[in-house]
Amino acid sequence: MTMKSDPITTEVVRNFVISCAQDMNAALWRSAYSPVIYEGRDSAVAILDAEGNMLGQSTGVPLFVGAIDACVHLVIDKYGDDIGPGDIFLMNDSYLQGTHLNDFTAVGPLFHEGVLVGFGAARAHWSDVGAMDPGMPMGSNSIFQEGWRLGPTRVIKGGEELEDWIDLIQRNTRMRSAILGDFRAQVSSIRTGERRLGQLLDRIGRDTYRASCLNIFEQSRALDRAAIAALADGTWSREGYLDNDGQSDEPVKVRLTLTIAGENMLIDLEGSSPPVAGSINCGAVQTQSLLRLAYKTMISPDRAITGGSFSTMSVKIPEDCMFNAREPYACTWYFTGLGLLADLMIACLSEAMPEQATAAHYGDSMVASFFGVDPRKKQWLSVEATAGGWGGSNGSDGESALINLVNGGFRNLSAEVYETKFPVRIEEFSIRPDTGGAGRWRGGNGVVRSYRMMEDAGGALWFERSKTPAWGLKGGKDAKGPENTLILPDGTQETPLKMRARVLPKGTLVITRTGGGGGFGNPLERPFAEIQRDLDRGYLSIGAAESDYGVVIVSGRIDEAASTPRATQ
Repeated sequence: MTMKSDPITTEVVRNFVISCAQDMNAALWRSAYSPVIYEGRDSAVAILDAEGNMLGQSTGVPLFVGAIDACVHLVIDKYGDDIGPGDIFLMNDSYLQGTHLNDFTAVGPLFHEGVLVGFGAARAHWSDVGAMDPGMPMGSNSIFQEGWRLGPTRVIKGGEELEDWIDLIQRNTRMRSAILGDFRAQVSSIRTGERRLGQLLDRIGRDTYRASCLNIFEQSRALDRAAIAALADGTWSREGYLDNDGQSDEPVKVRLTLTIAGENMLIDLEGSSPPVAGSINCGAVQTQSLLRLAYKTMISPDRAITGGSFSTMSVKIPEDCMFNAREPYACTWYFTGLGLLADLMIACLSEAMPEQATAAHYGDSMVASFFGVDPRKKQWLSVEATAGGWGGSNGSDGESALINLVNGGFRNLSAEVYETKFPVRIEEFSIRPDTGGAGRWRGGNGVVRSYRMMEDAGGALWFERSKTPAWGLKGGKDAKGPENTLILPDGTQETPLKMRARVLPKGTLVITRTGGGGGFGNPLERPFAEIQRDLDRGYLSIGAAESDYGVVIVSGRIDEAASTPRATQ
């Protein structure tokens, strides 16, 4: 029998599965134990068909979603027909799913009336997985220092937890109750997806649903082919440097070459650094996921990712490359290189799509981590990424205080939540002026976020992109990179960007400052009114306005007659 689905039903299914994924993520956030998930939103969920093809995804960390289908295929390949109702499989291996060991992906089959109709998947950041330091080690040089490693493994069978595996999970973390609660929240998310999908199948039937899925995949393929075919053929290369790998002061090269030929796009990472001693190596699955994300940022961004997306894109990663990590290379800070890689790819695509060209953004997650034992003898741990500035584009200033591209729906913890959960006071959270690159459309500014230790605690920092800060385009200026200050109780000051886990005595103040985004276009074309608005809002200082934009300030106002005339646009 030929399966058919009309266009209206296909559209209903398309939106229903996206809604289903959003409900799954809501279930995860509302039942998770750790603030990094329920406040920071360090998670992503997806619903896939029975072959592991993507159908619906939720907001969260977009970097995750492009690799979740690989995790589902790993489960299918390993367990085949030995997958039953109520089963849950778990994995975190950096070389299989691409990220660091803190990211655990739970996969569960979705059944309808005894028939396998799809899979649900939920990935979430577990705050501690038994690494050499609490949370995420800044100084690791081997995967074996970063925690315990799990390939695709059944941990729930027929709806019943396998106690041996639950015991193993709890014995390998400093945060036993929180980790178990987060795992069960992921399971709840998958169960929610199964219930919601069942409601749709009860209404339209499995045959119509399957036909709609095939239509969705084909539409995605057709849209991608048309979008790439509309671009000019050509080859473009870009490169940049990470500050270091956390083990030495040597910069680390990242290079990308993009070729468009007809309907096809090839991305080649030849020329990027080989694997490094530090923990910025990344598994190939996650590297490809990042490149999909950068692609989607520019190509049909208004359409959801499905199993038919990216059919026109191929990726070549050298065997001996930091973006193709193999055992025993460390991977905790795998996303550090990916932020720069995304900017390089968007820069290349900007050559083929000049009307959508965008200057670079601040790029890295800029992580501050603090931990300790509170007066109740309870271990506490905070890990959060920090917002920064995005690049300007033709017709628009860059956004300030926005999370970086790879983290998408990530959020900083509010000061109220932070100070309730941890013995740390947030003393400042503000826009960092003058950090966005000057331009006709300026780059967005970074932020200042300061932490005061109210008890003796441990702390670690991982900030990047000071050697290759966000660059400008079309005459726009480069942004300022990150800067941090550590003020100890005796008044001693240090300026670490990367700081391995260390003791921070009570009273220590940690001031973190993220970078801005690059500017777009000639700064001398920026209208006086827009420069004055930036001054009034505190985004721009008087000194920067005068030096970068050629204006004269008198009593806080621009003296247009004394200023450099605006260039013709």
